[in-house]
Amino acid sequence: MNQTQLNPRCPWCGTDPLYVKYHDEEWGKEVHDDKILFEFLILEAAQAGLSWITVLRKRENYRRLFANFDAEKVAQFTDADIEHILQDPGIIRNRLKVVSAVNNAKLFLKVQQEFGSFDTYLYSFMPNQKPIINFPSSMADVPARTEISDAIAKDMKKRGFKFFGTTICYAHMQATGMVNDHLITCTHK
Repeated sequence: MNQTQLNPRCPWCGTDPLYVKYHDEEWGKEVHDDKILFEFLILEAAQAGLSWITVLRKRENYRRLFANFDAEKVAQFTDADIEHILQDPGIIRNRLKVVSAVNNAKLFLKVQQEFGSFDTYLYSFMPNQKPIINFPSSMADVPARTEISDAIAKDMKKRGFKFFGTTICYAHMQATGMVNDHLITCTHK
């Protein structure tokens, strides 16, 4: 019997050490820190149309180029800052995604002002303002979106956020522990 059989994980993370570390230490773990919520807002939007491992491999470059995920600083980025970021091969150099990150930072700050924190805003959509812990028996039981992610994405779109549709929203919810979708057999919840 090998180590994976003794300590099974959700199969999506495979054996890549970076993916395994993310699965074990972050995915599905409850987060209420707005800075981390902003980080995942940027990273999940960058991931749109790509694999999550692609973004994880570039995460430190995003941290470096996006002011250590300081929303106030990112909101101040100029066109020259955007051009500088787009020259760096360490990130996904998609102009629309980079421009949207700056736009989303401004909107993130507005939501913070309106609700007191981005966390309070997100959890206002959750039943009893609590995370949802699912017990899926297989990956087929894990949805790509839910009514809650639909509602959050719809509201964020209305507020002007870009690259944050319902599927990306649900991935954000999983990443930040608003939803815990670790399989019932996973020993690394």
